[in-house]
Amino acid sequence: MTALVADGVTIYGERRERARELGARLDFAEQTLQLYLPLVDAQERAFERALATPPAADDLASFVVRDALPAVMEVAVAAGTERLREAVLLRFHDGDLEGIVEAWLAGEDQDGTDVFLARASASPVLEALPDIAATLRMSEIDDRHCPRCGGLPQLAVFGETGEALLTSPRKLVCSRCANEWVLSRMTCASCGETSGAKMPILSDVELFPHLRIDACEICRRYLITVDRRKDSRAVAIVDELAALPLDLIAAERGYTKIVRNLMGF
Repeated sequence: MTALVADGVTIYGERRERARELGARLDFAEQTLQLYLPLVDAQERAFERALATPPAADDLASFVVRDALPAVMEVAVAAGTERLREAVLLRFHDGDLEGIVEAWLAGEDQDGTDVFLARASASPVLEALPDIAATLRMSEIDDRHCPRCGGLPQLAVFGETGEALLTSPRKLVCSRCANEWVLSRMTCASCGETSGAKMPILSDVELFPHLRIDACEICRRYLITVDRRKDSRAVAIVDELAALPLDLIAAERGYTKIVRNLMGF
């Protein structure tokens, strides 16, 4: 338990510090990261509570609503846009909060506000409790879904190897529980296409030398890849949130992200 708590402190501390750095440096990401920063604090507390008093699998949604969602809603009202504040207050007074979380855990289509509230609240709990996350997985999944919880990939990452001639594998990061797993770099993370000619790579090297768009002409989907070999300070989840210009490049070319990130981009 102590090691897991220490890991949580490190994980959320790294996310917090990177968000501060990128928010100060990138004007276009400042508003997004100003909302993300207090969310990191709320998520860290949810992570720690989940470790301290883990719920049973069938009590997951009610635990999230009781122990994680209130802080997320407070952050949204205090630091969110006017539109987000109004939507969150409406959910607070009239919404089925447990139903919202249950629908997100089940992978159902939802309104953007519902996705934000459920994901921001539930994901740190799933990250803290891999055994609980595993109960969400369907019996049969392919290698483009998280082997732990069955979620879709949010992004891809190349890690540091420490060896100049050693190439690190591409890992996908789950949009639901933040688990990482290896997928061949020549495989579309959405449809499984393996023809390199059908998978264009787009980037803005001057702005983001360590980020790129991995797209697919077959399914018209994409995700952002973070290459920590080119920027060892990168924190994949945070850098993906700041990659708004790349999302615009992809959208202009008719690609749709496999999963929108926490902030809806």
